[in-house]
Amino acid sequence: MRPSRITFAYLLIIIGMPVFSDTIYVSEDHVPTISEALSMSEPGDVIIVQPGLYREGNIIINKKITLTGIKYPVADGSDSNEVFTIMSDSVVISGFQVQNCGVSYVKDRAGIRIDQQKGCVIENNRLINTFFGIYLKNASDCLILNNYIEGVAQDEFSSGNAIHLWYSKNITVEGNTCLQHRDGIYLEFVENSMIRKNHSERNLRYGLHFMFSNNDSYVENTFRDNGAGVAVMFSHHITMQNNHFLKNWGSSAYGLLLKDISDGEMTGNVFRENTVGIYGDGANRIRMEGNEFISNGYALKILGSCSGNTITGNNFISNTFDVFTNTSGNTNTFESNFWSDYTGYDLDRDNKGDVPYRPVKLFSYITGRIPASMILLRSPFVDLVNFAEKVMPSITPPTLEDASPLMKMIILN
Repeated sequence: MRPSRITFAYLLIIIGMPVFSDTIYVSEDHVPTISEALSMSEPGDVIIVQPGLYREGNIIINKKITLTGIKYPVADGSDSNEVFTIMSDSVVISGFQVQNCGVSYVKDRAGIRIDQQKGCVIENNRLINTFFGIYLKNASDCLILNNYIEGVAQDEFSSGNAIHLWYSKNITVEGNTCLQHRDGIYLEFVENSMIRKNHSERNLRYGLHFMFSNNDSYVENTFRDNGAGVAVMFSHHITMQNNHFLKNWGSSAYGLLLKDISDGEMTGNVFRENTVGIYGDGANRIRMEGNEFISNGYALKILGSCSGNTITGNNFISNTFDVFTNTSGNTNTFESNFWSDYTGYDLDRDNKGDVPYRPVKLFSYITGRIPASMILLRSPFVDLVNFAEKVMPSITPPTLEDASPLMKMIILN
């Protein structure tokens, strides 16, 4: 009986012996509900939940426990409740299907919420039709691992984010799949965190969204077919490495939006078939090296508000426009990139072109001023205009050039 165990544990504490955790089983033959098991539990206990449907409203976890589902028992919010609310440090939840929070316009309901706690682990769960999937508020040192989160978002106003981090630090978000939400992964005021090996697809706004977050990294993620792939806004010291930005198409879609960001690093990324590979507005002192831009509408849109960026050692292959800018000046460095449109020569055989490459075509400048002119894209007239500007530059930025373009494509890992 439970009271006997508590009394025995108390005696062990008095005589200085360690107390071991207990295991509680939830099923028809044992404790019938998760809530009842939680009320019986003591800090450090393990609760094992057998397969079944559990409609228990908002389940609040206010003690350190490990909650493990067997064959994905279903915790259902009945379209009117947050499902799990974690209000204790070091809670572990794994192996559940969490579903049906219901849309709320006054409260950010979540499938699983961590509220001002640290050291929690949310792992190997399925979250289906939750308003917000996993929501962290003022949390630290938590792991969000290998969860599958799929929503039914139709518009931004009535949908939440798959993984939402607010005022948190030292968070690892790894191996998750985020589908059909407003944003796949959202970070606001988040510090020293890692976003790694996630797959974010078909989200209405962004696959990954940073706001006012510093010293974070996102590595080896895939962002496919979102409203836009990633937005990094009002943030500093962000590392962006070995990600794939794929098929983010639309009138205002980007693989990556950089807005008022500084001192970042971008290496080993692939931008393929996006309307715009990278759109930079107020992006400063970013190192872009070892990236591939393949078959995008625009590979880079770098506005005049961007300065001090270094673009070196990248492959630009079969993009409609390699670089667009809205200014006649240039304060960024383009050096030793491979450009598939480069037609220069290499007489000294050093694998670098002997004449500079000017990646801004006059026609891209014209379409920036007159978008409707895009209808002439395949016209012979456009080739003539671009050639004339190439021979005698007068409108495109005279200092925006790669003085040592590579003759061969770079082999990137």
